[in-house]
Amino acid sequence: MSVESDDETIVVSFGDQSCELSRDAAADLQEAIGSALTEKREFFRTAGEYRRDGSYVVSRRGADSTGNAKVFTSFDELRRLYDRLPERFTAEDIGRTGITGSRRHMILRHFGEHPGFDCRIASRNPLTGEKESSETENNEAIEVVAD
Repeated sequence: MSVESDDETIVVSFGDQSCELSRDAAADLQEAIGSALTEKREFFRTAGEYRRDGSYVVSRRGADSTGNAKVFTSFDELRRLYDRLPERFTAEDIGRTGITGSRRHMILRHFGEHPGFDCRIASRNPLTGEKESSETENNEAIEVVAD
């Protein structure tokens, strides 16, 4: 990618494609990209925020204190945590990764609420997450008929 400018226009090039923008349009694009990069999405009980530095923060929805948040270096770090968990997992399993206290439950709920994770809350007591797979879905679709 390359960017060139003069007094009136900005030219952004990607490989063999380029786009010429007025300075006003480029400023609008910059603002839109900045908003997308730092997007905060709220779910039922949790929220996820992409920060400018590339980190990803999971927090309790509507909470302001840092005690109600866990910062990951990136969304990919959170994804790797999820991938390492067993098919059915509890807050205790998340705690084995070094996440402590109520943050374990918050992370588990976030996995269940965020559409980027194929997970559902299987039980509330104890709080348990279950990875959804085609095998899990097939098991739920089986109809048992008694004679």
